[in-house]
Amino acid sequence: MIQLKTIEELRLMKESAHLVSKTLGMLAKEIKPGINTLHLDKLAHDFIKDHGAEPAFLGYGGFPNSLCISPNDQVVHGFPNNDIIKEGDVLSVDCGVILNGFVGDHAYTFEIGEVKPEVKKLLQVTKESLYKGIEMCVRGKRIGDISHAIQTHCEKEGYGVVKELVGHGLGRKMHEDPQVPNYGRQGSGKVIKDGLAIAIEPMVNLGTEKVKFHNDGWTVTTLDNLPSAHFEHDVAVINGKPVLLSTFKYVYEALGIVSDEEKPFQLDF
Repeated sequence: MIQLKTIEELRLMKESAHLVSKTLGMLAKEIKPGINTLHLDKLAHDFIKDHGAEPAFLGYGGFPNSLCISPNDQVVHGFPNNDIIKEGDVLSVDCGVILNGFVGDHAYTFEIGEVKPEVKKLLQVTKESLYKGIEMCVRGKRIGDISHAIQTHCEKEGYGVVKELVGHGLGRKMHEDPQVPNYGRQGSGKVIKDGLAIAIEPMVNLGTEKVKFHNDGWTVTTLDNLPSAHFEHDVAVINGKPVLLSTFKYVYEALGIVSDEEKPFQLDF
C-alpha cells in the first residue's frame, strides 16, 4: 500500500534528503585520484553522525557500510574498500540517512579527472533521464509515465536500461510502495497523487542492459564490463506537481558546476 505523506511529513523528509545532499557535497570535495573508497565511507559516516542522524545503509539487510560506492562497471550496491580511485574512473556514490524518523536516499555518479567522451555522455544522458522522469511525476499521471520517459530518453542513445533494479517509495522505511522502474509503458502502473514521495533513480549502462549479481549478495555489475551510471533524487508531489526533496546544489558548488536543471522542481514549503 502506498503511504501518502502530509506536508508536515514531507518537510521532515526534505530535511533528511538535504542532509544526504550535503553529505554528497562534502564528499565531492574529497573524491580524487589516489584515495580509497573506505576513506570516503568513514568521512560520510562521521558527517552523518555529527549532524544528528544515522546512516540508513549501515546494517540494512546486513550491509556493512554507510555508503554504496560503485566504480565503473559496478551498477549499484558496491562495498567501499581499499582499492585506489584512478584518473578516468567514474564512481556512483549512493547515500542514505535517517533523520527525524524519515529516510533520505540520494545518489550521484562522479567523474574522476578526465573520463572518456563516451562515458561522459553516458553520465549526461542518464542525469537528463532522471529529470525527464521527474517531469512526469504529476498528479493524475501514472508511475509508468515516469518509467517510459526515462527508458525512451536513454534507449534512443543506444544505452542499456537496467530492468532488475528499480526506484521506490520512500518514507519512514527506505523501500516503500510503489516500485518505480526505469522502463515501462505510458499509462501503466499506480496513479500519482498528492503526498506521494518516491526515489527516482535511473541505472543505465553504456552497453548491454544485462547485469550480473555477485555471490556477496550485493554487488551488481554490467555483464559486458562496460561502465554504468546512476543518479537519484527524492521527489514529492505537492499541489499536483513534482517537488525535489533532495538537491545536487552542494555537489555542484564543490565541483564548480553551474546549472539551473532543478529550478522547475523547487518549492519552499
